[in-house]
Amino acid sequence: MLKGITKILILAFCSVEHSHAQDFKAPDTVSIHSDKLILKGLLWLPTGSGPFPTVIFCHGSYGGTDTIHDPVQNISVLGPVLARKGYIFLGLFRRGIGLSSGQGLNSTDLMDKAFKEHGLEGRNNVQLRQLETDQLQDMISGLKFLRERKEVDTNRIGIMGHSFGGGLTLLVAEFDSHLKAIVIFAPTGYSWDRSPLLRQRLISAIKNINAPIMIIHAQNDYSTIPGYAIDSVLNQLDKPHILIIYPKFGNSVIEGHALLFLSIKSWEADVFKFLDENLHS
Repeated sequence: MLKGITKILILAFCSVEHSHAQDFKAPDTVSIHSDKLILKGLLWLPTGSGPFPTVIFCHGSYGGTDTIHDPVQNISVLGPVLARKGYIFLGLFRRGIGLSSGQGLNSTDLMDKAFKEHGLEGRNNVQLRQLETDQLQDMISGLKFLRERKEVDTNRIGIMGHSFGGGLTLLVAEFDSHLKAIVIFAPTGYSWDRSPLLRQRLISAIKNINAPIMIIHAQNDYSTIPGYAIDSVLNQLDKPHILIIYPKFGNSVIEGHALLFLSIKSWEADVFKFLDENLHS
């Protein structure tokens, strides 16, 4: 385990083949109650009897009319990778998104509406309110669901988040002190520079988290400032963490921001080393 130190790595991409030593089953589509909603998730289980270390995924924001970015496809890219490595993986679709469309209001649509009516300040207010209420509640419900599954080793649960979901991941970890590992990709890469409210809230959350945190950006993310800022706070607090900045990926900030899904081989070895150290001990 990391002992309150920071590693900032500018790495060349290397070719890391996926491990096929362990097969996996096709995912189960599961139903998860959150407030009065019934959310859907995709649950991958490794082969074997378990109980297994487990990772819950906190996806980013997707608009209800978004036809370019597909949350189901993105989560389906990750699930088999985790399962082959011996982890249960739950990709929960929060309210109004993906397989949970029609269940509650989509947070991105709410933020877009607030921006049109009240500008950036209005969007920022709605974003933070969503993160602290409905979005947080959905993830808490997902963790409750996992802890009731006999295949899950409840003492070895971690969380992985991306973008908007990276910021939400920190709030979930602040709420749930039993999580053992936190991995955030491109955390709030788009919003960090635009929302003082969000920055202050996430820095406050970090102060209450003791589990080791791994922060990952591509150099051509919307912004790498969130990673460096989180790293700085964790250094001051002497809390276990690692920051990795990978080289530019693709030809746009959109591709850099989506490194998690588009270039698994670039992060696979580093992330599984971190997860293995913190969820297999």
